Amino acid sequence: MIRSLMLAYAFYYPLTMSLFWIVGGLVYYLHWERKEGRHADPPILSHWPRATVVVPCHNEGAHVRETIAYAADQDYPDYEIIAIDDASSDDTGRILDELTGVYTQLRVLHFPHNQGKAMGLRMAALAANSDFLICIDGDALLDRYATRWLMWHLTTGSRVGAVTGNPRIRNRSTLLGRLQVGEFSSIIGLIKRAQRIYGRIFTVSGVIAGFRVAALHEVGYWNTDMVTEDIDVSWRLQMDFWDIRYEPNALCWILMPETLRGLWKQRLRWAQGGVEVAGRYMKLMWSWRRRRMWLVLIDFSLSVLWSYVMLAVLLLSLIGLVIALPPALRMPGPLPGWYGVILSALCIVQFIVSMVIDRRYEEHIGRQFFWIIWYPLVFWMIGMVTTVVALPKVLAQGTRTRAIWESPDRGIQ
Repeated sequence: MIRSLMLAYAFYYPLTMSLFWIVGGLVYYLHWERKEGRHADPPILSHWPRATVVVPCHNEGAHVRETIAYAADQDYPDYEIIAIDDASSDDTGRILDELTGVYTQLRVLHFPHNQGKAMGLRMAALAANSDFLICIDGDALLDRYATRWLMWHLTTGSRVGAVTGNPRIRNRSTLLGRLQVGEFSSIIGLIKRAQRIYGRIFTVSGVIAGFRVAALHEVGYWNTDMVTEDIDVSWRLQMDFWDIRYEPNALCWILMPETLRGLWKQRLRWAQGGVEVAGRYMKLMWSWRRRRMWLVLIDFSLSVLWSYVMLAVLLLSLIGLVIALPPALRMPGPLPGWYGVILSALCIVQFIVSMVIDRRYEEHIGRQFFWIIWYPLVFWMIGMVTTVVALPKVLAQGTRTRAIWESPDRGIQ
């Protein structure tokens, strides 16, 4: 009985969720993206309120010139740029001060001590001379029309608290880099489309998102003690009945880890952030008024359970090669059988669907298909193990006073 339940869950959970993402992504595409002109021309707003592009930085000296240059080239008539130098130990602060003489719309805030991204975003929100924020990372290259797309949502929906954009991978010199191209389109992009259809989004993208300052003020801005401030603020906005939308036309180009060590640290942080947020707000979620968040919480909880079940299945399979286990714990060998073939086939279908949808944002994405088919082998394993590690880590750490910056892996330069 135990064996049958474990095998069934290990197989049917990813199968079911993949079908949900495919169906939801297709419905989103047919309902919004396929409309003629929806993806071709940026929207013309009925009014153009001032916006603030926020760029929190910590040791971004190698990239910040390019980031600010792209931010200063937005096709939007009225906006400012606020960059935060959060106690960088490199030349980020000096470069930002130098750039204020080049770009008149740029202001710089300097922190003498490492305060963390959430505090940087908080201070920028308080210093902003506008009611809307466009938040990007210090290595992000913002598409020229991204601000206009994000502001279109924020100005046409009075209860739109945030809009998440569409990050694309810049660095593709290694297998890990190419795999992440597929991940951001076939996994992350498709999931955000589906979640938008089903009612609630797990998180805005930390590298590109637009916010209504009034909504942030109501929920208390970004919490400084959460390791992933983007997941935390997304849940609190939606629990306070603000809407979060996804805009695939709001593009930005980002750098991602291309080493296993860098990828491990990044995914462990993501997994830890999800566990922290779910643990903190789980009790508040079970009210009828917040029922639209139930699917988000249930899906996350089921994904954590799947990670533990899948790890147990793999470990028992390997142990069974060495010693004889009782029938209740005897698992198939670690090599995939018919169930693995079915999951792989569905995964390829998901990749194809996402590529068809995403080709308008990245013309030659089909060239990455050969690399993308290796995604489950690499990223499912990393996702599974990081989740297993993250849960006891969060339970053991107690209360954190401040989540501060750590310089991320920006890939092989």
